[in-house]
Amino acid sequence: MSMTVFLPCRKGSERIPNKNTKDFAGVSGGLLKIKLDQLTRLSSVDSIVISSNDEVVLDYSSNYKDSRIKIDERPDYLGLSTTSTDELIQYLPTIIESGDVLWTHVTSPFLNESGYEAIIAQYYQMLSKGYDSLMTVKELRGFIWNKDKPISYDRSIEKWPRTQTIESLYEVDSSVFLSNISNYIALNDRIGSCPYLYVQSEECALDIDWPEDFKMAEYIWNSKDK
Repeated sequence: MSMTVFLPCRKGSERIPNKNTKDFAGVSGGLLKIKLDQLTRLSSVDSIVISSNDEVVLDYSSNYKDSRIKIDERPDYLGLSTTSTDELIQYLPTIIESGDVLWTHVTSPFLNESGYEAIIAQYYQMLSKGYDSLMTVKELRGFIWNKDKPISYDRSIEKWPRTQTIESLYEVDSSVFLSNISNYIALNDRIGSCPYLYVQSEECALDIDWPEDFKMAEYIWNSKDK
């Protein structure tokens, strides 16, 4: 079964202008370069589809030296701030027709090649156990409330239980969605009906979405580099 990476890079980030390619921790080419460096070191990947309506992203990616990189110049209507993820999910089977798809983002710089290889290996292992897809998550174990009441524990039983006794909840961290293209076609979704939840460390699960995320990630990156 072929394995295709899908890397969407929308133009016009409002919260962090030029987020995909602006210098990151002294790295020219920024998050895009970091992610392409990581993905092109994956031996288990057959192709890497860069889907964008950003001319800078498209130009940088097309000049990257790896024959597995495929450029998809996404229509502008699929690169607006109002474009929904569901619309992009419906678009994906028009450019990737078969095999397994690993959907990831440049905004997860600490998920590196060894992390991806472990995720891919786990995916194939869990397919044999009845799961039909995989998505990365971070574990939440604590006093978690909605606006009205706790949802991670029952105060009628114990008002302040020990956190290690609280049942875990999981937050989708958007690092990886791994599924066969058949799920996209049949379910209009990037996961199947029985996804395996792959728990990541806080660092790997970090998703750069806000300016403060960008600054924090730069600090961590520089600290690790030193």
